Amino acid sequence: MNILTEKFNTPYHSAPFGDIKNENYLPAFKELIQKSEEEINAIVDNPAAPTFENVIEALAYSGEQLDVVSNIFFNLNSAETSDEIQQIAQEVSPILTEYSSKISQNEALFNKIKKVYDEKEKYNLNEEQEMLLNETYKGFVRSGALLNEEDKEKLKKISMDLSIKSLQFGQNVLASTNAYFKHITDKEQLAGIPEAIIEQFAEEAKERNLDGWVVTLQYPSYIPFMTYAENRELRKELALANGKKSFDGGEYDNQNLIKELLQLKQQKAELLGYKDYADYVLEERMAKSPVKVIDFLNELLTKAKPYADQEIEELKSLAKADGIEDMQSYDHAFYAEKLRKQKFDLNDEELKPYFPLNQVQDAVFGLAGKLFGLTFEERNDIPKYHEDVKVYEVKENGTYKSLLYVDYFPRKGKRAGAWMTSYKNQYKQNGENSRPHISIVCNFSKPTKDTPSLLTFQEVTTLFHEFGHALHGMMADTQYPTLSGTSVKWDFVELPSQFLENFCYEPEFLKTFAKHYKTGEVLPDEKIEKIEQSKNFMEGYQTLRQLGFGLLDMNYHTKVAELENKSVKEFEDQYTKATTLYPINPETAMSPSFSHIFQGGYSAGYYSYKWAEVLDADAFQYFKENGIFNPEIAAKYKVLLSSGGTKDPMELYKAFRGSEPKVESLLKRAFG
Repeated sequence: MNILTEKFNTPYHSAPFGDIKNENYLPAFKELIQKSEEEINAIVDNPAAPTFENVIEALAYSGEQLDVVSNIFFNLNSAETSDEIQQIAQEVSPILTEYSSKISQNEALFNKIKKVYDEKEKYNLNEEQEMLLNETYKGFVRSGALLNEEDKEKLKKISMDLSIKSLQFGQNVLASTNAYFKHITDKEQLAGIPEAIIEQFAEEAKERNLDGWVVTLQYPSYIPFMTYAENRELRKELALANGKKSFDGGEYDNQNLIKELLQLKQQKAELLGYKDYADYVLEERMAKSPVKVIDFLNELLTKAKPYADQEIEELKSLAKADGIEDMQSYDHAFYAEKLRKQKFDLNDEELKPYFPLNQVQDAVFGLAGKLFGLTFEERNDIPKYHEDVKVYEVKENGTYKSLLYVDYFPRKGKRAGAWMTSYKNQYKQNGENSRPHISIVCNFSKPTKDTPSLLTFQEVTTLFHEFGHALHGMMADTQYPTLSGTSVKWDFVELPSQFLENFCYEPEFLKTFAKHYKTGEVLPDEKIEKIEQSKNFMEGYQTLRQLGFGLLDMNYHTKVAELENKSVKEFEDQYTKATTLYPINPETAMSPSFSHIFQGGYSAGYYSYKWAEVLDADAFQYFKENGIFNPEIAAKYKVLLSSGGTKDPMELYKAFRGSEPKVESLLKRAFG
């Protein structure tokens, strides 16, 4: 008996992490794929006339256990991977891709779906049912259901290749990140770096059985080093190592993979009748077309560029005072921190004692309580995949709502960054509301023997960001799993996360939790004021950086043919030139580690961060005008969160706000 193929004998049928062995995965996937195929065959072989219930609904509820096991496995591949898990992923990915291709290209199944779709007027469907029917039909068409047999085979092969190569891309980035570390034995080389961070470097060295200090390319190590290290040569060395991730011609190089991935996506788009991959992707987004996205990004670029130029000039004059005439990108964080301290007398290290992780977590939990009536209780009887993970039972007004897993600290087997994911979707079936299991994964500084985990202010906003996504998952209240929680149009998905970040800058809220971990002293008013003032610090630079990523992504997915005669580096330099504020380094490129678009789901979708900023600025403006804890507006916002993908996002937004979002709300917030 395989533990993964049975109903889990755990509280709320949560993932039985402690009992899962790596050898369980492959047989479980094979068995559950077979079981899911039997469910599909039952739909196809049903002699009764096709109806919404026996085709569309039956399909929406099929393969539940397979989804759960896939979520467990691929979440672990991101958060707690190993060579063995990566090897299994290489074997499992093509099997799953073949399975999904088999379903999406099942002609008999599609014929039944099409019959229901063509006759939908007779079914008297509600809004959610109609959305499910439309999305199901469209999903099959976009997966090749209308293609001939030969083209279906081509599409199947392309999909399998894409899945293997994108997995390889991510594994290369992780391996390349882990391959580098800087061992320092002379403490003078750490001049300027706060003692707490030096202690962190010492712990890293100890873990590697080395004397002295070790700096890595993991963000909690790399970012503080680049921000505080006075040693310019070392900053340059670290920046070069970071910029060469998967771009050094070595074993983990991703340049050829990028070209292969883009070629495959272009072939897929053309096969399905689209001009390019961006055209294919954006049909299913709020933005609708590449032209609209490019116009949107360029409009913001025009407005933000003068602010960004002004910011860089300020930094250059600071650097000149230190005798630096040729300021480079690796000087940016160091001088930005200097300027921030000068302008606001504020630095991360003096703020960190006011933001111990447990207090910040309590604050975000408390905010969810105030706005939506949620409570969080730690459960020690629910299995975890690592000792650092904590699990909370979430209740709404006393009723079980969700499980929430939190995993905050970096490890060798965890990829960089922060993300929210789910182990199980919410849905309703047979009178039961099956609740979701949600997870937040971050990379914050670990506690040391003397201090708890202390967050930079940026990490505080990161936790709020991921918790915003988690709320979208936890508040889900839809009929069907495929329309639940974060299963929304991709350029709508960042609204709940970015929206929640706004609360971090509100004095009345900040005072409730920003308290010194030793003395209990509340963060002084002048510092809170400076946090508010510094909110838009380097906003022009940050905006251009995001616009650069968005424009590069959009050009990669609309101009693949150009890459035949160009290197990845040449292409990147060309399409980020308008947003580049420092001299371009010929030895570095960010594309080979741009996991968002080559491994994650942001292909032709990176613009959605900025798109969602317009939504979140406009939404929070509504709260600001009426009180940030306003219960009536919170209730309307809760409807938006709980509706998932059951309605068109613009309609959902207008129902909440009373109008479409205005780009002016973002510009006002960013540049006054």
